[in-house]
Amino acid sequence: MANTEASLKDAMASIDGAVGVALVDYTSGMALGTMGGGKDFNLEVAAAGNTDVVRAKLRTMEHLGLQDQIEDILITLGTQYHMIRLLKAKGGNGLFLYLVLDNTRANLAMARHQLKKIEAELEV
Repeated sequence: MANTEASLKDAMASIDGAVGVALVDYTSGMALGTMGGGKDFNLEVAAAGNTDVVRAKLRTMEHLGLQDQIEDILITLGTQYHMIRLLKAKGGNGLFLYLVLDNTRANLAMARHQLKKIEAELEV
């Protein structure tokens, strides 16, 4: 099992094209840990904003009566991919991993696979 910092480091090192990664509490909008980003990309602001995306999707599923779980949410921009992975592991309720990728260097299938592996090893 890996702690938050080790998991975020693993994501940055093992996922091609990773620009930044965060562990986010979508009940508060607070980033519990971040790595990467930089002066041109504030991960704390992005994490807080993406809590609205998660909440909206969960609310929509409830209104539709869908008895299912979100695995990933993918947002494609002109130069980036933004991947949101809700945690299902013990202690992960209300949390998601947020990954920002450079779309010229990223392989979405491999990034999704690696993020799923990191989630499984993450101990919150």
